[in-house]
Amino acid sequence: VQLQAFGGGLVQAGGSLRLSCAASGGTFSNYPMGWFRQAPGKEREFVARISSSGGRTYYVDSVKGRFTISRDNAKNTVYLQVSSLKPEDTAVYYCATCIGWRILGCDEYRYWGQGTLVTVSS
Repeated sequence: VQLQAFGGGLVQAGGSLRLSCAASGGTFSNYPMGWFRQAPGKEREFVARISSSGGRTYYVDSVKGRFTISRDNAKNTVYLQVSSLKPEDTAVYYCATCIGWRILGCDEYRYWGQGTLVTVSS
């Protein structure tokens, strides 16, 4: 499975972006998906995940109510709508395939996209 993330950019605080992650080379609808981010000088952190059907979603507390994960299996694409952005949301955002979906998380994130940079100015 190959993943390509795009849609990042420079945005002012309070603004919005829609990140996209296009998949190829596999049966996209079989995979739950996740979004992660890595800020400069920090560890990569989980942001959100979505079940294979799109019926279940989970978010890290810091983005709840501001970010929305969704997917379109017909387009082999997962999205992350990021809104009410804050400077601390500045990071490279990555998508990944979830292997082993569980209530508390995934057993493994196996395939990763190359990341898309979101920069939020104050």
